[in-house]
Amino acid sequence: MDPVSQGALGAALPQSLARAEHTGLAMLCGIAGGMAPDLDVLIRSSNDPLLFLEYHRQFTHSLVFIPVGALMVGFTLWAVFGRRRAWSFRETYVFSLLGYATHALLDACTSYGTLLFWPFSDQRFAWNNVSIIDPLLTLPLIGLIILSRFRRRRWPAALGMLWVVAYLSAGVVARDAAEDVGRKIARSRGHDPLVVEAKPSFANLLLWKTIYRQGNDYFVDAVRLGREPVIYPGSTVPALDLRRDLPWLQANSLQARDVERFRWFSMGYLALDPRFPDQVMDIRYSMLPNEILPLWSIQLDKGAQGSQHVRYRVSRERGPDTFQRLWRMIRGLPLKDTPGDSPAGLGGAQLPVND
Repeated sequence: MDPVSQGALGAALPQSLARAEHTGLAMLCGIAGGMAPDLDVLIRSSNDPLLFLEYHRQFTHSLVFIPVGALMVGFTLWAVFGRRRAWSFRETYVFSLLGYATHALLDACTSYGTLLFWPFSDQRFAWNNVSIIDPLLTLPLIGLIILSRFRRRRWPAALGMLWVVAYLSAGVVARDAAEDVGRKIARSRGHDPLVVEAKPSFANLLLWKTIYRQGNDYFVDAVRLGREPVIYPGSTVPALDLRRDLPWLQANSLQARDVERFRWFSMGYLALDPRFPDQVMDIRYSMLPNEILPLWSIQLDKGAQGSQHVRYRVSRERGPDTFQRLWRMIRGLPLKDTPGDSPAGLGGAQLPVND
């Protein structure tokens, strides 16, 4: 998740266990420990644009690395601040350990993918029960850890932990409900997919993006949960087929290997961007949940030499009414059709889904 959420949760756990006089130390060490694993974003290469995708949420997020990462955080805090202030190294380390331990598990609750069991497995865990940024989760937690610090009491931080557990549990229930609606959408089209996945949209647990594959095509829709769930029909795009979509790509080329690296990162959710025939996109993320307009993709070069990497592209393109449309979808309101606002030209009609 975002660094603020990670730091807040990292502070809450050690604060909820610390003695009254150590709530400030627990808060500081927990924030540092909770945020430290994301320092892996500094692992980059100007020659290999996909290197950071391999290392972000990799070894620093592994469960077996927690004691090591926490030791690095705890020793740094103790060496820079602690010796002059007579901090106990043991307590500094334990508080950092508790904060560090929260990070990977919270990240695994998002849809990005986290390598919890590296180096024993390269499986990316994504439980899809909370958005990468969700103020409804984070703001109450921040208030409670601040209260715990200035009241010098453990109970506000403990209450914050309970809030996080309750919110993430609600996300699991909502995810399962959205997947159930997604299966109904598929059946209404005469489809019977093996897997339907639901991923939360930005900053809420009401509006979800559903994705399933039928034959060679991905189907993307948005589901707004409620007493009577509402769907916003979305887009369809063929799953990436290298022979069909990129017949010129040599199997042993560096670009071909980069495509497979990107496939691993995206958990297989790849398609050729309908707007750009040289770009392969990750369809899991989009500004609006019923769209396939990607937030990131890779660009290939037909004329490139065998030793040239692909280019990594990040897109923040959005229309002037994107957030207005998102807000209407969160509220379950109908949308005005705007032809051409997505690759499939679908504006998002509102349809009720009944049992």
